[in-house]
Amino acid sequence: MEMASISSSPRTVEEIFKDYSGRRGGIVRALTHDVDEFYGLCDPEKDNLCLYGHPNENWEVTLPAEEVPPELPEPALGINFARDGMNRKDWLSLVAVHSDCWLLSVAFYLGARLNRNERKRLFSMINDLPTVFEVVTERKPVKDKPSADSGSKSRGSTKRSNDGQVKSIPKVAEESFEEDEDEHGDTQCGSCGGNYNGDEFWIGCDICERWYHGKCVKITPAKAESIKQYKCPYCSMKRARP
Repeated sequence: MEMASISSSPRTVEEIFKDYSGRRGGIVRALTHDVDEFYGLCDPEKDNLCLYGHPNENWEVTLPAEEVPPELPEPALGINFARDGMNRKDWLSLVAVHSDCWLLSVAFYLGARLNRNERKRLFSMINDLPTVFEVVTERKPVKDKPSADSGSKSRGSTKRSNDGQVKSIPKVAEESFEEDEDEHGDTQCGSCGGNYNGDEFWIGCDICERWYHGKCVKITPAKAESIKQYKCPYCSMKRARP
């Protein structure tokens, strides 16, 4: 089994990401293209086995390292024991989840000397790739909900309370989007009368509690961030009267 010595370990963000990508590529290949070979090697009659991904995009099923502590974090131990006790697809998904955890632990072990911004950049690069679990289960990565200051359309609706805190109708994941639409489908824009659409940015009035398309009241997500208490045009007109 290939082991990386501390002296030869990757040092920069780019080097660590390359190491991560190679190991990930090997594991993905084991669980997809080479899955029959991988399945056969994980004999429950053998000792505790681990799935290793190597920086050169190779993979290996073997016993764990004998060194204590090991030079690198170890992957899940004994993956072979559960093979025949589970549905094949479920077992592969379980191995994929454990492999994702191992890949992250190795990357951040190698990045122990990185500063805060470098660690953040490393995780961002890693996070741009689908997880092994997503590849194996053929799940599409869940798209992030744009933040209010991103300048893009939000699938959540923003409202500010009197203390300046943001209230929202969040859209947490793609799977819950239809439920979100059903739940707020009766909400109508106080300006144009259009029904709620989670793909558009909405803002709620703190006075009358009506909801509006951001575009109808000329409020962008970025502008909403600086508003402590939002008053819609109608409430603003009422307050202006003697």
